[in-house]
Amino acid sequence: MATERRRRLALVLGLCIAAACAGRSGPLNPQLEAVGVRSDALATSDALEALIADGKDTPADREYAYTIVCEREETSAAYAFARAAVTGRLVQQRGLLGASLVPDVERWALRSRTLDADFRDGAATRLLGTLYVVAPAGLVAHGDSEQGLSLLEGLTQKYPGTPENHLRLAEAYIALGDPGPAAPHLCFSLERRAMLRQDDAQLLDQLVATTGPPDCAAKPY
Repeated sequence: MATERRRRLALVLGLCIAAACAGRSGPLNPQLEAVGVRSDALATSDALEALIADGKDTPADREYAYTIVCEREETSAAYAFARAAVTGRLVQQRGLLGASLVPDVERWALRSRTLDADFRDGAATRLLGTLYVVAPAGLVAHGDSEQGLSLLEGLTQKYPGTPENHLRLAEAYIALGDPGPAAPHLCFSLERRAMLRQDDAQLLDQLVATTGPPDCAAKPY
């Protein structure tokens, strides 16, 4: 059972990385650099996310964004979230070589939640919940896969109209080897696929391909 869970977790993590972080070599994107010179951590994170969503980011973009957000620390939920998000993207880019940065993702996401749990409708909670589900237990200090699932379930209940919340919860169920409860959340996401970012829409398609099309006729969501 444990082996099967690890296999499924590795599969979903691979899908997540493939969909959200198509790491390609290439120069720094000028639109990211134009934002980065303002030393605005959240704007830099948003600019990087826009490139990732469109499949246009390069390894240089992630390294640059990480450098920018680390230059000047701030005591705000927005900064802490940006730091967690950009660090997470760098970890995805570096793979095993970025494992030492996973605790930083957790630390900054926790700080953002402490400062303002409702920032961007719980964005830090969504990041943290996903991290706890997919990260090896030895790399995080304050949570595990079950807690990650609980965080995502709570977020979906608090913000039920956000498709990304349902997508991340479905991803978590599948990663933990329990695709049954993922079905209604996949259905919700499928009906609102146009509202998802391009990379999230690709992840949704891959999750459906992994589990098979859910039965959405009854609409239990």
